[in-house]
Amino acid sequence: MGDGKRDSDRRIGRRALLIGGAAAAVGTGVLARDELARLYWRLPGVRKQRVEGAVDFLGARWVAASEANFRWADRPDDYGIDMVVVHVTQGDLDSAVKAFEDPGHRAAAHYIVGKDGRVTQMIRELDVAYHAGNRAYNERSVGIEHEGFVDRPQDFTDAMYAASARLTAAICRRYDIAVDREHVIGHVEVPGTDHTDPGEHWDWDRYLRLVREARAAAS
Repeated sequence: MGDGKRDSDRRIGRRALLIGGAAAAVGTGVLARDELARLYWRLPGVRKQRVEGAVDFLGARWVAASEANFRWADRPDDYGIDMVVVHVTQGDLDSAVKAFEDPGHRAAAHYIVGKDGRVTQMIRELDVAYHAGNRAYNERSVGIEHEGFVDRPQDFTDAMYAASARLTAAICRRYDIAVDREHVIGHVEVPGTDHTDPGEHWDWDRYLRLVREARAAAS
């Protein structure tokens, strides 16, 4: 499950450089209207318009995470996505949802997959979720939590594996991510993290096989 390290939000300096760089590109004149329209939302306190309650994975239910647990973005236009990070909640589905709704938690993943195969989306893929405990990995990845405990192999059900594999396959198709262990990783593999999930009982061979099958079936 994501840790409590806060991924710093909307840094004015970065936004100022972004706007300044765009202005320099068009010379000393007034910033082109279409360029200004494209960039204005990146200013502090401004977020890009989006459809309320929309999900990126068909069939997922939407429950919004607290805005304190992610950063508004426009991926993959501002940050490329080339990785999926697999987590385990260390609790049940409801407790994970409540944690991600809590602004004091300071962490959340994009998705939670239940033991019964239900998929809950709490952050849009275009936004940066605070799930990996590493800013660079947060910006480049989609985080998927799985209901259960790392030391309970029975928590990783057939329904969970199948649903999560379809979800990861859809993400990999959408962003042209390779289905391999360099691009589909566990939270434990993120540099600087002290987490151990998904743990020794997560069947990586089975999971990647299911992801590849799901991706091929949708091609």
